[in-house]
Amino acid sequence: MVVREDRKEQIIDKAVGVFAEQGYYKATTALVAKAAGVTQPYVFHFFASKEELFKAVVDRAVTRIYETFSGIEAPADRLEETMGMAFVSIMNVHRDEILLVMQAYTIAEPVIREHVRDKFAIIYKVITAKFHEAHIPNAEAAASQFIGTGLLITLSEVLNLPQLLCFK
Repeated sequence: MVVREDRKEQIIDKAVGVFAEQGYYKATTALVAKAAGVTQPYVFHFFASKEELFKAVVDRAVTRIYETFSGIEAPADRLEETMGMAFVSIMNVHRDEILLVMQAYTIAEPVIREHVRDKFAIIYKVITAKFHEAHIPNAEAAASQFIGTGLLITLSEVLNLPQLLCFK
């Protein structure tokens, strides 16, 4: 059973690279299978479709973000900064995965868009809860702004435009 789960994770790992390089629409399960060193039917053994595989990539990235944000302990006056640094750290270690999830809302396929919407709602909820716990005024608006900043960081990374992050 452990070997099977390891192979599934290996397929997800390789799918991240294929989706990052090819984009959602050009990526195929055949390319993922080749990258993972398995057959395409073996990919379908774990994932019923390319959409399901992409959703697994999104789920893993969102889980990383959720667990990171949930585990942050910082004083209220440093919470947003600490969470922001944690996000940048995750992006540095899992760049392709995090950039994929932060751009996944642009994929027009209804199944993907709905899945990504639900996952962003989870991220929003954990950020809002953290801000409420820290008694940050208007936690909902602060959480929206925090996510917006994350999207701006992503845009800056994807386009290699660090000047987008000059806030002063």
